Amino acid sequence: MRLRAYAALLVAIAGITWSAIFVRWAGVPGAASAFYRVLIAGAVLIPWSLTRAAFAKASAPKRPLSSRAAWLAVAGGVFFALDLALWNTAVLRTRAAVASTLGNNTPFFVGIMTWLVLRRPPRASFWIGLALALAGCLLIMSADLRRAGGVAGGSLSGDLLALGASVFFAAYLMTTERIRTSMDTLTFNTLAIAGSIVTLYVLCLVLGLPLSGYPPRVWFALAGLGLVSQLVGYFALVYALGHLPATITSVGLLAQVPGTAILAMILLGEPLTAIQVAGAAVVLAGIFVVNRYSSEP
Repeated sequence: MRLRAYAALLVAIAGITWSAIFVRWAGVPGAASAFYRVLIAGAVLIPWSLTRAAFAKASAPKRPLSSRAAWLAVAGGVFFALDLALWNTAVLRTRAAVASTLGNNTPFFVGIMTWLVLRRPPRASFWIGLALALAGCLLIMSADLRRAGGVAGGSLSGDLLALGASVFFAAYLMTTERIRTSMDTLTFNTLAIAGSIVTLYVLCLVLGLPLSGYPPRVWFALAGLGLVSQLVGYFALVYALGHLPATITSVGLLAQVPGTAILAMILLGEPLTAIQVAGAAVVLAGIFVVNRYSSEP
C-alpha cells in the first residue's frame, strides 16, 4: 500500500509539473485556460460521482450530506478557481519556473491564516522558513526589476500574481481540511470543481474573454491541462495524502519546481538566471524548513 502511495505521489508531481507548460502552449488568457482545466476534469468527475451515488443509494443508503458541508466544499472550489486564474495569468507574464516557485509559498499563508483565524501561533521554525522564503522571493523579483523595458513590468506583475495565487490556494487547503472528516474525496472534489467551473465561467464573462474559436493546438493543450494536470495529477495527490504523512507529500511536491524548470528550458526555451536559481533554492529551503520542522511534536 505504501509503495502505491509513493507511486501516486510521483504521478501527482509529474502531472502538476506539466501545468505551466500546457498553460503556455495554450496561450489563451489565464482565466479561460483555468475554466477549461476544471470543465474538462468536471466532465469526468461529475458523471462519475452521480453514477456512484445512484449505485450507493440503491445498495446502502447513506446519511444525507449537510448543506453547510456542501457549501464549504463549493467555497473551496471558488478559492481554487481564483488560484488557477491568477497562477495561469502569472505563467503568461513571467518565467514558468518562477511562477511555479512563487506559487508554492502556500505553506506560509496557511500558517498565517491558521494563526489569525484559528488562533494557533506558528512555531519558531515557521518564522525561520518564512524569512528564508521572503529572501528568496526578493532575489527572484530583483532579477526581474533589473530587466529593461516592458518585459520587466510584465515579469514583476507575473511574480506578484503567482504570490497572490498561493494565498487563494492556502484558503482552498484550509477549507478542505475543515470538512475532510465529513465528506469523502470524490464528493468533495465534485462539489469543489462545480464551484470552480461556475466561478471561472462568470469571471470569463465579466472580463469578456473568448471561450471558443481556438485552433486545434490550443484545444490539445487545454485537454492536457484538464486531464493530466487536474484530473490525474490531483486525484493521484489525494490518494497519496490518504496514505502518506503530510510532511512527505508537501516536501515531495516541491519536486515540481525543478521539474517545471527543466521542462521550461527544454520546451519553452526559458533558462533561469543565476540569481533566479539562487532565489528559487532559498525559497525551497524555507518551505522545507516549515514542512519538516513545524509539524514535529
